[in-house]
Amino acid sequence: MDWIKIIHLLCVMGWMTSIFAVPRALIYWKREWARLGEFGPTGDLTVRLYRFSAGLGVIALITGLWLGWQVWSFAPWVHLKLTLVTLLAGHYIWTGKMVVRARRGEFRESDLFLRIFNEISVIAVIAILWVVVVKPF
Repeated sequence: MDWIKIIHLLCVMGWMTSIFAVPRALIYWKREWARLGEFGPTGDLTVRLYRFSAGLGVIALITGLWLGWQVWSFAPWVHLKLTLVTLLAGHYIWTGKMVVRARRGEFRESDLFLRIFNEISVIAVIAILWVVVVKPF
């Protein structure tokens, strides 16, 4: 059981790296695209980071569901955590759509939007951590 928790935490940390870094990297990629007029190293790094972390997110989800079922018997706080994780996964998918558009050279979002979008994920993660630590229900 402890190994499942360790795997879950490691995969969550890896997934969070992308959740926090990719929206910010899109800002730098947008600037690089404007300067070069083509796909450059920042874009390549952003795409690779997003793809790599997708697998970590899936493993984190699977191990989290297993822990929620086997360890905590889907206690009410686990349902709240899963709801918040689902919202965060939606944020991640939205980020992926921006990455796909950026590969085509389409940067619709402003720098300010991407900065705010990035901070939303931080607030979501703080809420998830609070639920896990406090277990309010």
